[in-house]
Amino acid sequence: MRAVLQRVSGASVHIGGAEHARIGRGLLLLLGVEVGDSISEAEWLCGKIARMRIFPDADGVMNLDITQVGGEVLLVSQFTLQASTAKGNRPSYIRAARPEEAIPLYLRVKQLLTEAVGRPVRTGEFGADMQVELVNDGPVTIVIDSRLRE
Repeated sequence: MRAVLQRVSGASVHIGGAEHARIGRGLLLLLGVEVGDSISEAEWLCGKIARMRIFPDADGVMNLDITQVGGEVLLVSQFTLQASTAKGNRPSYIRAARPEEAIPLYLRVKQLLTEAVGRPVRTGEFGADMQVELVNDGPVTIVIDSRLRE
């Protein structure tokens, strides 16, 4: 599983020209599920995200996690995070999990993050053509890959 985590002052998802979801201060999480990913990777990833100290404390030091600042989460599926660009100029998405494998893990990530953060996680729509707007605060952008954990 690969995630791009962005600290935002606000973010939204539009589908078909209509707003689908919106958050204020918190995290925009773009999630790409890879062939062979499992529940254990989802659990590890969600724990890591919930404990990620990327919000400023009173001294402006990134010492606080999302729960400590009462932040929200917007979760958006993005299979293109699994792109391979090693050969040629057209990315290959062969490593991206098919919907029958990816959707249950995406939904599990939503559930785990809801539990970890203590508030509902907003989402895009899996497989939809979405327009994502955000104000990246900092900017702070972190890439997390469950296959690179050690």
